[in-house]
Amino acid sequence: MAAGVAEALVAALGAEHVITDADIAAGYAHDEAEWAPHGRPAAVVRPRRTEHVAAAVRICAAARTPVVARGAGTGLSGAANAVDGCVVVSFERMNRILRVDTAESTATVQPGVVNDHLRARAAEDGLWYPPDPASSPWSTIGGNVATNAGGLCCVKYGVTRDYVLGLEAVVGSGDVVRLGRTTAKGVTGYDLCGLLVGSEGTLGLVTEVTVRLRPLRREPEHTVVGYFDSLTDAGAAVAAVAAAGIVPSALELIDRFCLRAVDEWKNMGLAAEGEVLLLGRSDLPGEAGRAEARAIQEHFEAAGAGYAVRSTDAEEADALFAARRLAYPALERLGPLLTEDVCVPRARVPEMLARIEEAARRFETRIGNIAHAGDGNLHPLFIVPADDPEAKKRAQAAFEVIVDDAIALGGTVTGEHGVGLLKRRGAAAELGPRVIEMHRAVKNALDPLGIFNPGKVFT
Repeated sequence: MAAGVAEALVAALGAEHVITDADIAAGYAHDEAEWAPHGRPAAVVRPRRTEHVAAAVRICAAARTPVVARGAGTGLSGAANAVDGCVVVSFERMNRILRVDTAESTATVQPGVVNDHLRARAAEDGLWYPPDPASSPWSTIGGNVATNAGGLCCVKYGVTRDYVLGLEAVVGSGDVVRLGRTTAKGVTGYDLCGLLVGSEGTLGLVTEVTVRLRPLRREPEHTVVGYFDSLTDAGAAVAAVAAAGIVPSALELIDRFCLRAVDEWKNMGLAAEGEVLLLGRSDLPGEAGRAEARAIQEHFEAAGAGYAVRSTDAEEADALFAARRLAYPALERLGPLLTEDVCVPRARVPEMLARIEEAARRFETRIGNIAHAGDGNLHPLFIVPADDPEAKKRAQAAFEVIVDDAIALGGTVTGEHGVGLLKRRGAAAELGPRVIEMHRAVKNALDPLGIFNPGKVFT
């Protein structure tokens, strides 16, 4: 960082908004991506208003100092990791829900608002914000926008980009711009708002977000539970549901290893009766929902489920979905955990799951499996003993093979976690040289000084 930037930040924003203590700043140096490298920030800015962000960007631009945006730090790709000498802008204090417009069914929030807090506030007015990443109790809307986060119900209701109508952002010049719209329709100009969604902080700093809301779902969902003896059988069930044209409100996969980890941590008594558990849901009202649930159950059974049932116990069904959300933190307790995030066409889910099993055997590494199976988004979890460098190397090799396998099956290297640092090689392989050039052109146009999150997404 150029000399004097920290002092300039303190002078412009006040010491209460700038952390210069190296030990405290180190706590903002990385997200939750295991093994993603990170540097040491020279300062951390914690703004309360857009004006604070704009002033910080102008100071950093003048000094050619890198700027790394940070939400709650729950990311799993290294996108929020600091580079040496950078300024981290943490949005933890910009956490206000500015308004909920019931007439237009929209909400406008600051980027530090926690996902679940927005959902709870919208529910007070009979509205619903659908994107629900497993980290929704902790992750923020700004972070969700940065990675275009999805979640359990995105199979039917879409991902973050489908709900972002407008953004306020600070761009490379330090100017504040508004992108998108707040109206139900609008096609003026390029979709620069959509461009920023999923850009992982490389094009600007988002300071306000307007999202569309849906009517709150009031009827209980119909849940189907299926136990399978193999990943490929469970994958076949997923493919069969998709081929039948059924769009469940959720279709989640969790293997026995992950479920046992949750049981051992939370003592929930949910250990699977088979090797793999599929959880399907229908939120259609009345008899239509019951009929869709029956159809899902029939496809589970036809694909080889040893046991499949429509749950009549709402509490038990909710506990199973809670276990799915808890799988990642439960496995974290067992040791260093590397998380994959590939997505393949739903018809290729059985083959992709088989390739994951083969990678585990080939590289002698333990891989647990959870998935938003209904849209082909798979999350293999690599569990590695601490202080075992050879095991770490094998897991990293398996990680890269799975990335290549997803591309080979017509998929993508990341469905919702983002590219960050961990998927740069895979992203280059997926996109190809010409498209990477297009990305660089956009980056250079919006961030001509190259200060926003350098080294992420592509090198």
